[in-house]
Amino acid sequence: MTKFAKRRLLVGALLLLVLAGVAFANRSAIRAAYDSISGADFSGTGHGSVVLQISAGDDGATIAQELVDLGVVKTYRTVYKQIVARDFVFYPGSYQLKLEMSSSAALDALANQDNRISNKVTIKEGLRISQVLSQLAKATSIQQSSLEEAAGQLSKIGVPEGEVSAEGWLYPATYDFDPGISAQKVLSIMVERTKTELRKYGVAEKDWHRTLTLAALIQKEARLEADFYRVSRVFLNRLDQGMHLQSDATVSYGVNGSTVSTSAADRAAANGYNTYRYPGLPIGPISAPGSIAIDAALHPAVGKWLYFCAVNLATGETVFSETYSEHQKAVRQWQDWMRKNPGYE
Repeated sequence: MTKFAKRRLLVGALLLLVLAGVAFANRSAIRAAYDSISGADFSGTGHGSVVLQISAGDDGATIAQELVDLGVVKTYRTVYKQIVARDFVFYPGSYQLKLEMSSSAALDALANQDNRISNKVTIKEGLRISQVLSQLAKATSIQQSSLEEAAGQLSKIGVPEGEVSAEGWLYPATYDFDPGISAQKVLSIMVERTKTELRKYGVAEKDWHRTLTLAALIQKEARLEADFYRVSRVFLNRLDQGMHLQSDATVSYGVNGSTVSTSAADRAAANGYNTYRYPGLPIGPISAPGSIAIDAALHPAVGKWLYFCAVNLATGETVFSETYSEHQKAVRQWQDWMRKNPGYE
């Protein structure tokens, strides 16, 4: 063999190696093109709209079949081979796809979290259950009447036996609910989140009611984080001394009021939330307490205070007092602020 022939043979071999490398690197694209030409796959990014629901535990085989059944891809074998080749990881949720997509385009769409459909809602601390259900209805498109019905079925959503309502058991947090979720499932998730928080703080189940009731009261009465722990101490001091809690927040809740202060008639109302009329804690939570309120209920500040009064409703400034005479001074300070700032009722 001549020197020239050997060189041509070497160049040819190198070219074949390069082509083989390119083919290997692009094997998925080549296979996709072949499948499309052979009729085993759709081509392009599809048309129309369809939703794929992926549940926890669904594997590649299950999802491949669902994609075929929905009309997203053409054949099970083609899409499943690509799932295996990509070592594709699926995440539970609802995904917006199109009809008659190529298998490659469908998997690309599933990898893009922008195609995940969600109903995100943030429930703030201190809301009453009526407000919570209203926000959930707006975020999830579930009818508020369905949420109210589910909230009344305490055992079905996981609220412990003996509670008077689901008030306080729907934990305030940011949730991301899948489309089509039921009212019962939404509330069950939120109740379980409350239990998780109570367990995190080591609260025994027998103490859940008391802890949540006190935390909900603290949540409504305190504004500044440090005051959560002082308010907790005031209520616990009063309970220890056999004093009525005299919380306007509980009175307002009992008469379905919405103002900061309450009337003599409100404070005389015969309901289990009226801590002016009845001793001890109210019969149940009056709001949705967050983590800080729960922590404060369990770990109150050290102090001898028996009274507190918010003297500036705009800033949340609160005066804590050990004696009634000191408290009266704070009340006059609050009344003066109210005269100068009408509209905070």
